[in-house]
Amino acid sequence: MFQHRALRGLSSAVPVRVSMDRTLRVKVIDSCGMTCTFCHNEGTPVSVDNRAHRPGSFATTGRSGRVSIYLATNGARFVSAPVFPDDSFRTALTQLRDALDLNEIHLTGGEPTLHPRLPQLVALARDTGYAVSVTSNGENGAKVLPGCAQAGLDHVNFSIFGTTPEELAQVQNARLRTRPLTARKIDALEESIRLTTELGVGARANIVIPDRGHVHRVHRLLEKYSPQLSVRILTSLADGDASLDAIDLLLDELGAQPQEVKLIAGTSSFRISYRLPGCRPLVVKHIRSLRLPQTCAGCRFNNSVDCQEGYYGVRLYRDPKGTFHVGVCIQRMDLCLPVEEFVGSDVCAEVRKLREQDLHDLTA
Repeated sequence: MFQHRALRGLSSAVPVRVSMDRTLRVKVIDSCGMTCTFCHNEGTPVSVDNRAHRPGSFATTGRSGRVSIYLATNGARFVSAPVFPDDSFRTALTQLRDALDLNEIHLTGGEPTLHPRLPQLVALARDTGYAVSVTSNGENGAKVLPGCAQAGLDHVNFSIFGTTPEELAQVQNARLRTRPLTARKIDALEESIRLTTELGVGARANIVIPDRGHVHRVHRLLEKYSPQLSVRILTSLADGDASLDAIDLLLDELGAQPQEVKLIAGTSSFRISYRLPGCRPLVVKHIRSLRLPQTCAGCRFNNSVDCQEGYYGVRLYRDPKGTFHVGVCIQRMDLCLPVEEFVGSDVCAEVRKLREQDLHDLTA
């Protein structure tokens, strides 16, 4: 098995389960009402701050207060535009499904619930043969989630940052640190969670922990949400070892006992499931060192420090002219290719080969 500090000291009795990555992340909208300081924005510029900018001169900061943490160096060549439930989207999904044997879609943003036609996007993706999930901060869920549930939405991954206005403010730009505004955001999130569970849609909580200063905040989040939601702790890509140290401290303070390691062939993401006192479950999502052998070989970020996500999987974007692009790295957006070009490219073949080789290696 590969080496990762999260695996050190785990008993050989902890079972290991291996599956293959067959997912596609689709950035359906760039708009977002949050200003999280660790946001990678799926690698693209913040659209509202870059409408008048051209590639090579995209602004890393703007009036919105939002960030895209890799923008200064990732070579992004386009801003993203909303995806519509039309024939061009259906064609892109079909081409990628057939080229990579995909069966699951994660709709991302920005904030997907701000997309006025999100239920129609869910329905189209389901009709094209995908199971569909949404990653959301819950700010507009009450308006669109009922329609999404009716369209066949499988689950929602709620990004949760705080239980109080003060906690939410800790991870937001100064623009979003006023108590009335953060209080409204938390109320909207709680209503979205309540509604999701009532609708019978799966609900998960994603909690990013940047460093040890946030451990107390995560304790409070777990106390509030873990009885009703499946909770996943995520490392902060931008904070590296500081985030991993914080997770170690959190697990120690919680008395967490490892239950299972889930390895996913063909993606840098892997997970360890824990059991907390009182039989509450907890999942920690980690990033391992996985690279595309040819594409990543000569990359300037291809080292243990600069490459923070590795090969995570394929992502789909739409630009303002209506062209769909496939990306394989949010730190190297210059690698993006139009869908028609990608499906016949060496990169697409490399992704297929990596998945098969990684599955062989992980199960050997």
